[in-house]
Amino acid sequence: MDINELLDVMRKLRDPEQGCPWDLKQNFASIVPYTIEEVYEVAEAIDANDMDELKLELGDLLFQVVFYSQLAKEENAFEFSDVVEAIVTKMVRRHPHVFSDTAYQSDEEFSKAWEQSKREEKQQSGQLVDSAIDGVSKVLPALKFAQKTQSKAAKVGFDWEQIAPVYEKVTEELSEVREAEKNNNQTEIEDEIGDLLFSVVNLSRHLKVDAEEALRKSTGKFSQRFRKLEAQCKENNQSIDTSTEQQLLHMWDIVKQSEY
Repeated sequence: MDINELLDVMRKLRDPEQGCPWDLKQNFASIVPYTIEEVYEVAEAIDANDMDELKLELGDLLFQVVFYSQLAKEENAFEFSDVVEAIVTKMVRRHPHVFSDTAYQSDEEFSKAWEQSKREEKQQSGQLVDSAIDGVSKVLPALKFAQKTQSKAAKVGFDWEQIAPVYEKVTEELSEVREAEKNNNQTEIEDEIGDLLFSVVNLSRHLKVDAEEALRKSTGKFSQRFRKLEAQCKENNQSIDTSTEQQLLHMWDIVKQSEY
């Protein structure tokens, strides 16, 4: 089976007379939430190391690309083959060390060349490049948005060379959160919490940790522990909402210790 069979399925789903009513109602904007959902489901399958599920989720994600391409074809904008041609051309152009005789001496040199290539592509397409941080999608998850913005600024030299002041900035921002809390100013608290999170993302970047992935793993770890705590409460005929803070902390410590 090849991609043309999927393209044919998509055409039939969008057939004005015999197509699917739901698919016919969709437009570019309406299917964006489904695309985002599919990306996360791919990530979840990878995290679970479930190859069968990953195969299915990649198919769902590919279907999203085919769906957008069909919508564009109906508007005479472009079609799936144009999408393929564009990405092949881009990847060959951005990898001259693979497809030509260019050589890079380090990952940093390659990264700089990659960013330069992206800027040149934007300029050639008529897009204005006013800032080194242009091109970071604002619809990214907040942690990812922060880290990519910081990384782009760092690539043009706006960064701390040592990690010590990065730690100091986290401590400073935490103090400012405490001060805002004392002032009981909710707007100020929100602003300072944002600064604290931004500085923690910066610390993650300096330590070569993906902040989004780190938080996702920690949240998953918390979820597993919380489920175990719920099970322990059930065994003890206890209810979380009627247990004291000390009782819950004691059970939480037991759950954590059981992992070692």
